[in-house]
Amino acid sequence: MTLSKTSAMNIAKVLTESLPYIQRFTGTTIVVKYGGNAMTEEILKRGFARDIVLMKLVGMNPVVVHGGGPQIGNLLTELAIETKFIDGMRVTDSKTMDVVEMVLGGQVNQEIVSLINECGGKALGLTGKDASMIRARKMLIKRSSPELKVPEIIDIGHVGEVKHINREVIDLLLNSDMIPVIAPIGVGDDDETYNINADLVAGKLAEELNAEKLILLTDVAGLQDKKGNLLSGLDTAEVERLIEDGTIHGGMLPKISCALSAIENGVHSAHIIDGRVEHALMLEVLTDDGVGTLISSSS
Repeated sequence: MTLSKTSAMNIAKVLTESLPYIQRFTGTTIVVKYGGNAMTEEILKRGFARDIVLMKLVGMNPVVVHGGGPQIGNLLTELAIETKFIDGMRVTDSKTMDVVEMVLGGQVNQEIVSLINECGGKALGLTGKDASMIRARKMLIKRSSPELKVPEIIDIGHVGEVKHINREVIDLLLNSDMIPVIAPIGVGDDDETYNINADLVAGKLAEELNAEKLILLTDVAGLQDKKGNLLSGLDTAEVERLIEDGTIHGGMLPKISCALSAIENGVHSAHIIDGRVEHALMLEVLTDDGVGTLISSSS
């Protein structure tokens, strides 16, 4: 098929525009948290896999951390296992943890690995339990109320937070030209298995790997002001002000906290991008405009 002159010029423009970004980010590590609609719609899944392979081919080192909440919920429903949430965290008893491990470490992880490999990449799936890569500690939720003199401590089961990351396994894969695909499951000092929020794992990995970028795929266009306008570029001080005045609230707060922590600990920039856009990852990394919000250091 012969391209029209307009189509050919558009392709040439995109390729030319991407060149300085390829030159700048060659050899750098980019941690990508993969979740939301991008994980459930076929065209978006394949677009994501191609973007990851392209990043690797042009010299970047992508590291993928994935979620899987909807898939976990579906299997729990099929198995008639009741599930509930406290402050946005799934209460995870032993039966639920077995399902979480089966879905994240098996079904979802292997699907992502297969898609990347089908697109010409060399991906390898891991959980944080492999070689004790992610050491975890139990997460306890504190609730305060006027009736209580001290905060109530709520145990939500096998839910953890990152205590330590052993980067040796990831370095070994990156040095072998592999693409790590990591399920956010960790192991505690008590040898218990813990389900950890994928955003938190991605942020801590980005810090430990001295990543150039942390990219969080979401189901929104990015950070928005109170009128719903996209805020495409912010520094950390501006983000703090948006939290203080209530512009950033609710479910976006954990993502933003993770992004701010990463930048404070040496990651050059964090990106909240719209995973509902086909090839969102490539557009954010390799074009001038991007498809979300870029957060950088105030200094």
